[in-house]
Amino acid sequence: MNTWGNRLRISLWGESHGAQVGVVIDGVPAGVPLAESDLEEDLARRRAGSAGTTPRKESDAPHIVSGVYEGHTTGAPIAVEFVNENTRSGDYRNLTTHPRPSHADMVAQRKFGGFNDPRGGGHFSGRITLALVAAGAIAKKILGEDVRFFTEITEIGGSNDKARFGEIIERARMAQDSVGGVVECRVEGVPMGWGEPFFDSVESLAAHLLFSVPAVKGVEFGSGFEAARMTGSEHNDPILDAAGRTDGNHAGGIVGGISNGNAIVVRAAVKPTASISRGQQTYNFETGRVDELVIKGRHDVCIALRAAVVVEAAMAVALADLKLRA
Repeated sequence: MNTWGNRLRISLWGESHGAQVGVVIDGVPAGVPLAESDLEEDLARRRAGSAGTTPRKESDAPHIVSGVYEGHTTGAPIAVEFVNENTRSGDYRNLTTHPRPSHADMVAQRKFGGFNDPRGGGHFSGRITLALVAAGAIAKKILGEDVRFFTEITEIGGSNDKARFGEIIERARMAQDSVGGVVECRVEGVPMGWGEPFFDSVESLAAHLLFSVPAVKGVEFGSGFEAARMTGSEHNDPILDAAGRTDGNHAGGIVGGISNGNAIVVRAAVKPTASISRGQQTYNFETGRVDELVIKGRHDVCIALRAAVVVEAAMAVALADLKLRA
């Protein structure tokens, strides 16, 4: 299934080299001010163009085709479409017989009996995150101005020295390789009480969406895995006042699966882009042996550069769903 959510439900659709990609969002309350221009800031953050991103250029112009009338949501499902304008499907003709390492080429073909669209990864492509970013921008309208997002790339290629990020990416590009990174999203203004214990905890819902983002291989909240190396006295966040403000935030703003009023802090590990220009030895179904594969196409050297706003969008959608339940 390609639908997620309880009170706010999103369905992503389209393929990387198909006619369009888009999202249908159901559950947005009526009367929320909304225009296509409200999506532009976040869409621009995902757009390619900076060093280390794909040469594929798309306008990514959103078209809201339902659920909005005279500048406000109607309560009906909202559909947002994006036209794919710059595709080169010929770059992917050989991938049905010579699947790329660490891509969905082989598993998709097996799961769907060869009827999947292999061009650019089809529905498995990072191109589909464009629709998720649109959903995130609309989710932020539901959350309101009191909920504020602060998202940054804290690590690239194993280094947290931001002054070296450009150098690390360029070195990978020259080596016909790629690098990964870590994205941190801090959300302030979430009140105490959102989320449910166990299966619908803040972490559970947010992690579900974050792990749906292609290239995300790890998620942690607060001190995350570092908590395993701490004592209880080090990890605990003493409560300072009746509002629940704490001394420290190792919990990442969530205890018992419920927001505690402090900033929600989440980090997502983004793997290196799997499509690299360097030749790789991998199984070829046509020849029945391991052969060299040289991947054509236009790919990011560091997909983390454009993943920051996608991580933010996933958090916004999860929190908007929880707000509508509260």
